[in-house]
Amino acid sequence: MGREEQAEEREVLDSIFPEEITDISPTEYRINIELDIPDDEEEEPPVMILTVRYPEEYPDVAPVLDLSPPHNAATHPFLNIAEDREQLLQDLQPTIEENLGMAMVFTLYSTLKEAAEQLAVERKATLEKEHEEAVLAAEREENKKFHGTQVTRESFLKWRDAFVKEVEDNKIREEEERLAELKKARIKESAKLTGRQLWERGLVGKYEQEEGDEEGVPTDEVQKLAVSGN
Repeated sequence: MGREEQAEEREVLDSIFPEEITDISPTEYRINIELDIPDDEEEEPPVMILTVRYPEEYPDVAPVLDLSPPHNAATHPFLNIAEDREQLLQDLQPTIEENLGMAMVFTLYSTLKEAAEQLAVERKATLEKEHEEAVLAAEREENKKFHGTQVTRESFLKWRDAFVKEVEDNKIREEEERLAELKKARIKESAKLTGRQLWERGLVGKYEQEEGDEEGVPTDEVQKLAVSGN
């Protein structure tokens, strides 16, 4: 009874897959399964080969199944038949158990095709989501350059104290620079005065007090100027 059912199923499959099915022996054949992955126009449709062998007791026992890629076929970015083979065949087990005692190859073909397509679609969606998240993360980082750091009370007070200190330091530095310039100007002017003019303006005593200052006029030089003025 098993062989008769096998022959009948094989004839039905010939009418369904006139170009996709290839006989290996009276009880073994291959079916090419071309997958349809939505929105995948840029890639060649992936193809996998389902090999079916009838045990003598089929359909009361499961057929022997194998899955492989076509020879020299390019690897699809979302489906690798060699790597996904075990998972896809394992996914057929519930369907096999539900259909024991009945011709099941077409049902297995449909289930396998749907499972492989779904696997590819899920991987594509995952990759697109990861890409979208990476783009959004890059945009957020870019936007930080324009929004700056969020201001809090603590950060504002810290900035204000630093700003006030910077202003005060600048004023002190500018005043020191101004006094230094005035001091240099006085020294330069005093160098042109006679000894009498220095005495009259009271500068001789001042320079004596500032003896040792790198910018002051030495006392002995002032005395020389005083003598020459007399």
